[in-house]
Amino acid sequence: MLANIDLTVVWALIIAFAVFAYIVMDGFDLGIGILFPAFRPGHERDTAMNSIAPVWDGNETWLVLGGGGLFAVFPLAYAVIMPALYAPIIAMLLGLIFRGVAFEFRWRDPGHRALWDVAFTGGSVVAALAQGITLGALLQGIKVEGRAYAGGWWDWLTPFSLLVGLGIVCGYALLGATWLVMRTEGSLQERSRAFSLWLGAATVAVIAAVSAATPLLEGKYWERWFSMPSVLLTAQVPLLVAVASFLFFRSLRGGAERTPFLLALGLFLLSFVGLGISIFPDVVPGRITIWEAAAPHSSQVFLLVGASVLIPVILAYTAYSYWVFRGKVDATGYH
Repeated sequence: MLANIDLTVVWALIIAFAVFAYIVMDGFDLGIGILFPAFRPGHERDTAMNSIAPVWDGNETWLVLGGGGLFAVFPLAYAVIMPALYAPIIAMLLGLIFRGVAFEFRWRDPGHRALWDVAFTGGSVVAALAQGITLGALLQGIKVEGRAYAGGWWDWLTPFSLLVGLGIVCGYALLGATWLVMRTEGSLQERSRAFSLWLGAATVAVIAAVSAATPLLEGKYWERWFSMPSVLLTAQVPLLVAVASFLFFRSLRGGAERTPFLLALGLFLLSFVGLGISIFPDVVPGRITIWEAAAPHSSQVFLLVGASVLIPVILAYTAYSYWVFRGKVDATGYH
């Protein structure tokens, strides 16, 4: 039966799911770190951190799954993308390390808590910015000759990649603010609600700017978005973004607690769908397709057996942990 299924497409969808799951689950973690200096030391910062303490480290499992899946199933893409993006990827990993260390040490070393707060914020900002720059650099194109990267060390650094990096920082901060609206009460919730309004406007503006610039990067992007009859379907994406944005601001001003977070996730989902429209079926946009980069069929089958066991286990654990630690939090919660 597996012989009749295009496992390359299946694996592309699995890796896309892992990446989106990481964005959904680690995005609000990083967003809280980005917003951390805006919260009052003491009760507000402790409450914000307690809201993510039980789940933040498990969220990064999806990043490992996505990166490991790319290496195992699309080795050619991994061999081309990594040399092109070493700098932002290393920066992202260092940022995540600093954030993780600061997360634990600020509780165990209260005498240097201010220093650990700076490390927590700095790691979160660097990780989010690096992720956006990585995405922007991938979208704008990677120079490939034969089966190897042929560009320079600084090719990833362009105005477009910085714009996407800024967009990810704003978007993650929006997720963090709306998460706190949902999970907290009192002054922290009200402060987060105010941040959500400004961050929502900034995120929508950046989505519009990136969406306008992306079709101009590659002829294939323009064709996938604006050629007939595909434009009849692709036009629904910006329309849905406009609807989701309207509902987001209305729910936020109406005092809703859960809906703004869910609609912020919806904006990310629609942006992710737009990304898929732009690049699929390429894994290195405009250069290498998923079929050209794929490992042998037998390897994909072997890996799929393991993934069919591992992914449900991760999903079950994640769902259970979020269920156990549901509800409002305060400064005396997890720690």
